[in-house]
Amino acid sequence: MSLVFPTQQPFRRRSVVGELLEERQSLRDAARAAAETSARSLVEKQFADGYWCGELLADVSLEADYVLLELWLHPPEHGIWNPPTKPRLEKACRRILSQQMADGGWWIYPDGPADVNSTVKAYTALRLCGYSPNDEPMRRARLRVLALGGLQACNSYTKINLSLFGLYPRKYVPSIPPELVLMPGGSLYMGGVLYEMASWTRAIVVPLSIVQSVGGVRPAPDGINVDELIHPDRKLSLPKRDRFLSTIFHHVDKLLKIWERRGHRDARIAAIRQAEKWMIDHCRNSDGLGAIYPAMQYTIMALEALGYPNDHPDLVDAKTHFNNLITETGDELYFQPCFSPVWDTAYAAFALAEAGHPNPEALRKSADWLLSKEIRRRGDWSVKRPQLQPSGWAFEFANEQYPDIDDTAIVLMCLEHAVASDPFKQKAVEDRALAWLKGMQSRDGGYAAFDADNDWGVLNAIPFSDHNAMLDPTCPDITGRVLEALCRRGVPKSDPAVRDAVHYLVNTQEKNGSWYGRWGVNYLYGTFLAVRGLQAADYDDPNLYRRAADWVISVQNADGGWGESCAGYVNDEFIGAPSTPSQTAWALLTLHAAGRKDSPYAERGVRHLLETQTPDGSWPESLATGTGFPNVFYMRYTMYRHYFPLWVLGLYAK
Repeated sequence: MSLVFPTQQPFRRRSVVGELLEERQSLRDAARAAAETSARSLVEKQFADGYWCGELLADVSLEADYVLLELWLHPPEHGIWNPPTKPRLEKACRRILSQQMADGGWWIYPDGPADVNSTVKAYTALRLCGYSPNDEPMRRARLRVLALGGLQACNSYTKINLSLFGLYPRKYVPSIPPELVLMPGGSLYMGGVLYEMASWTRAIVVPLSIVQSVGGVRPAPDGINVDELIHPDRKLSLPKRDRFLSTIFHHVDKLLKIWERRGHRDARIAAIRQAEKWMIDHCRNSDGLGAIYPAMQYTIMALEALGYPNDHPDLVDAKTHFNNLITETGDELYFQPCFSPVWDTAYAAFALAEAGHPNPEALRKSADWLLSKEIRRRGDWSVKRPQLQPSGWAFEFANEQYPDIDDTAIVLMCLEHAVASDPFKQKAVEDRALAWLKGMQSRDGGYAAFDADNDWGVLNAIPFSDHNAMLDPTCPDITGRVLEALCRRGVPKSDPAVRDAVHYLVNTQEKNGSWYGRWGVNYLYGTFLAVRGLQAADYDDPNLYRRAADWVISVQNADGGWGESCAGYVNDEFIGAPSTPSQTAWALLTLHAAGRKDSPYAERGVRHLLETQTPDGSWPESLATGTGFPNVFYMRYTMYRHYFPLWVLGLYAK
């Protein structure tokens, strides 16, 4: 027996190793084949002009707010509401009803609980369109609203919208004065309070201040109110954000309401005209103010309140841009909150190349299109960075005031692979964009979305800041992507931009090894981008990468994939969800960057993607993995299920 074992044992070891290698090679071959199928499918989705653009899907708040906009534009006659857009409103109502949950409420993300704001908006829209409180869907909705705290539990923007039609008492909603544009120094461009707000809030409050100031209260149809949604055991009051500061702001709000009634008329008119000018100027070279739904909606309402005739070019353009957000089918109508062509194009082209399946013609067309979208004029960002030369890319087709840091980073990464028809032009664009990107770093070393040093925390205490998006702070996910872009562009580790970004990411790692994700759900997103950024910067700390990988492994689902719920934003902690292709890809990209590409956990994740791929080369994804405003607004990026799995399968197959 002792003579047999020495000859058989090494042979058995070689057999096990050989089987393991064969199995791994077989998995890589399958990943390569899946990536090829996915790449072909993705190329087919490219538009003739060279861009990709998937739908952005959200909750029914958009359709519900559309009903209020139509009521504003077409008020009832003799108490009866019969707008010319009634067929569209009926489709919007069908869309709203189709999304109602079994408990009577409406979610803000799929599979999430009923949300009081979404449910109140949906109920109000249906009520205005003629649905009776006694109808079964309405009865269930009313009970759900009351269980969630009633109208009193809604945020300021929901209450403000209702107050414009006499459906909520005006004295209990925050005043948004047009004088904001004059503070301080009497000039919009001297960097007052307005420019300490996040860009999206800025684009919302300026037109809304006009609406509040001159729009008055528009009547609802006779006999229509939502008093039944007021909770009988809760007081009506202004929102409170901070015990001490809220008291101050409440006194300020009282003074503002007195000023609205008794203030100097000429001073108020001057403020309104300045706000009007700001709004109109910011609509130039843009697909609507901010190119986002709420700002575009309030712009239409503000122009109408200011007396612009229906054929005025500015009002015509505003309505056209807004209506472009509508997708209308035979039975339903729904809105997108905005469009994502730059984002989707950059990521789609980048994924094709990184996965090892570049299509030269597709990449050339995408590069030409992206170069045509570079922003060359100064926007709001220049208030904080007046010496910085303009460049960068916006998220949408046209949004000149608001190039964003995140899009600019991924476009620069894409253009490493995508060669345009004019290489000299491409080089000039890339140089400008790289300089702009570096110059938008905040003082803490991190990067935000649209502005630098947008962190004036006192604004989070003002009454209308309860949409949870008053500021645009730096975050690990954007910082990680920018760091990767800088390093791939050859910016040395000794450069202050790289050094400070690395320091920021090292200091923002959570105790469990993950990173918070502001613009994607959530810790899986933040961790994927932070680890890739640090790895690109050659940051040498094995313990940091080990902790990140161990955390990712610890939250893997039993089916081999990964999923994370939007609910985690409530308490800033990871909450698992059914596996999604985008979040599975983010987890696998983390393991790849952390040196765990060949771990059994990564192989299980790859198998999950292979098993769930559809014949058309994509993956099904019904949950929201994109974040608009944490706890308030989420999105489904319908292209995520295409390019993120393609990217990681291609990397695994190499």
